[in-house]
Amino acid sequence: MRGKLMFLTGLAAGFVLGSRAGREKYEEIRASAQKVWQHPTVQEAAGVAQAQANKLYTEGKEKLQSSKLGEKLNTGTTDSNTTDELLAPSDSLSASKGTGTTY
Repeated sequence: MRGKLMFLTGLAAGFVLGSRAGREKYEEIRASAQKVWQHPTVQEAAGVAQAQANKLYTEGKEKLQSSKLGEKLNTGTTDSNTTDELLAPSDSLSASKGTGTTY
């Protein structure tokens, strides 16, 4: 499934970049991609993936902190919140839901 998605993404990107159709075709593809992204099934799958990523991050962080390496890292830093903010997964996908924001 992931391989097919990557192939289709590459195919679409290649078509857009290599096409002589110009802006009109680009806008058509972008609108189609946005429609797919906003589909409830896709949003549900993205939410599940985000939840799993957060769970794995938390479990890994806890294991690291309880290990000898984690103890050494914690003794060498004075403010671990800065590191946590930089490494913590954000919910950027849900923040852009329904806003029509394009990148």
